[in-house]
Amino acid sequence: MAYIDFLSSVHKSTQRDYLARVNDPEFPKPKAAELAKQWGFDYWDGDRRICYGGYRYMPGRWAPVAQAMIDHYGLKAGDKVLDVGCGKGFLLYEMSLLVPGLEIHGIDISSYALEHAKEEIRDRLLLGNATSLPFPDQYFDFVFSITTLHNLHNYDLDKALREMERVGKQKYVCVESYRNETEKANLLYWQVTCEAFCTPEEWDWWFGQTGYTGDHSLIYFE
Repeated sequence: MAYIDFLSSVHKSTQRDYLARVNDPEFPKPKAAELAKQWGFDYWDGDRRICYGGYRYMPGRWAPVAQAMIDHYGLKAGDKVLDVGCGKGFLLYEMSLLVPGLEIHGIDISSYALEHAKEEIRDRLLLGNATSLPFPDQYFDFVFSITTLHNLHNYDLDKALREMERVGKQKYVCVESYRNETEKANLLYWQVTCEAFCTPEEWDWWFGQTGYTGDHSLIYFE
């Protein structure tokens, strides 16, 4: 299992006012979290003070991430790929452009996201849960999950990591974490859906506990 950073350039491109997120008079943190956890319009395309503030496709934004993953895992036409927590499928779409013939699949719990996914790949995306992936053992050449699994409670996180290990030959997980009290506070201020607040050492414990053998990276709120 290796630590591989595919996401820092995307993550660091966003400017964050942590205190404003907590103290906003119209959408204080508890209200924003309650709305976000419905995984509907407010989470994806509602007010920025709740979550994304409009999660729209921007040509090429995800292309560097897609290309890095393709290169690292040697993906080619005919390979099967699964995105666990695919949202609107933008990263999968970029991968399909870069590798014509790649067999892409996605799964997400948000019916809103799937209804508003990239039209070109919408028929490859399923409504479902990371804790029960409806695929045979070792079905995919590559399975990945980006900024999703930290949204699960411990009992579901255990199931999800085991499921990724079961269905994928190569695996990659990216989750939120913290290394010190400043990053911990920033994570608590900013997040609206996170349930698993873990240090790097705790994430390593989870990977060992569940038998997860894939790669991973961690996102920090510095």
